[in-house]
Amino acid sequence: MKNLIILLTIPIYFSFNFLKLKGLGEDRQNEPNLALNKNSQIVYLFFKVEKNNSGSEKITLQEKKITDGKLKSIPISDENKGQNGDFIVSLASTNGKEIIKEIVEDPLNPSREVYNREEISRAKISLQNAEFSVRYSHSAEIQMVKIEKISETGKQVIFTQKL
Repeated sequence: MKNLIILLTIPIYFSFNFLKLKGLGEDRQNEPNLALNKNSQIVYLFFKVEKNNSGSEKITLQEKKITDGKLKSIPISDENKGQNGDFIVSLASTNGKEIIKEIVEDPLNPSREVYNREEISRAKISLQNAEFSVRYSHSAEIQMVKIEKISETGKQVIFTQKL
């Protein structure tokens, strides 16, 4: 009797599992959030910053890349949390309306971990040139990029360019 029960329950178990898997496949095809939208694209902007002899920074847009994909999360940047030397990258429409704002930590003075014999500490390194990048979800509205530097006296615009 025990063998008969086992013999009958195994096919029933497999048939229910097969129905569950078949049902999951149909649900995923109908759900728009799981399928990658054909129009979803990510834009990467690569910049180079150089410090002049006078101490001012010169920024150049090196490259713009557009790839298929979707950002998992949108970074939330609070410009009040920016520190001296940080850059505020603003992406705007042609009429000047800011769409995305992101803070980039000072690329010319990055903070690195230093390992001594028994302790780990952080130290700032001073560089003459560096590179940094920004990424965002593609939008036809975004036509300009503006970069401001946070200083003790306030913010100053150091780069503006149409995309």
